Amino acid sequence: MTLAYDYAHDPDCDATGDGRPALVLLHSGVCDRRMWDPQWQALVDAGYRVVRPDFRGFGETPLPDRRHNDAEDVLALLDTLGIEQATLIASSYGGEVAVEIAARRPDRVTAMALLCGGLPGHQPTDRLRAFGEREDELLEAGDVDGAVELNVDTWLGPDADEAAREAVRGMQRRAFEVQLAAPEGAGRNTVEVDLTEIKAPCLALSGGRDLPDFRQIAARLPDLFADTRHVELPWAGHLPGLERPVEVTALLIDFLRETLPAAD
Repeated sequence: MTLAYDYAHDPDCDATGDGRPALVLLHSGVCDRRMWDPQWQALVDAGYRVVRPDFRGFGETPLPDRRHNDAEDVLALLDTLGIEQATLIASSYGGEVAVEIAARRPDRVTAMALLCGGLPGHQPTDRLRAFGEREDELLEAGDVDGAVELNVDTWLGPDADEAAREAVRGMQRRAFEVQLAAPEGAGRNTVEVDLTEIKAPCLALSGGRDLPDFRQIAARLPDLFADTRHVELPWAGHLPGLERPVEVTALLIDFLRETLPAAD
């Protein structure tokens, strides 16, 4: 099974190689690859090749009848596309996947931008655990609408407009549809990683209105990774790229220009 994905590149250069640096956009666990719609064209116009996959169980990628590992799936996709190295731009759960890739294959990662990112091995706070328990209760009761609204209310900050809220509703509902229809044997394999292997420069964004887990993770990253800058956005919830897309896109492009100049 291959991941559903979008790839903005120059097909005329496929035989000889598109010389522009590659970016991979990894979505959160409440969204799918459509969460990057506000950033997509701006990143392409800034001079980069851009890939955005749907993880298994999200968007247009179904779950298989066996266990899988999302980091390995992303690396396999890069192999398929002939991309040897890439910068990873990742949100929430996608950040956890990005960190796993950077630790297991540091030679493949040129830089990372983590937006309220997760971290392999993180132990959830009581507040995050309570959210998960409430979501499970709603789904077990068949209240998918209630579970969707719980996610919208939890993960979007006050600056999110109704269009952003509706986008998250649609993506989360789709994730529930795919995951509730999962075949027997489906599941996600976790892998222990050595964070000291990560050498790529990293921008860690956190939201002042996000759950404490993700604020704590972002604050820890400069001590865990060799070259990391933490920026807290006091206005942001958990999905700043949807809450203030223009501001976040500018932050990302500034970071990319500092660490990964685009081809002329």
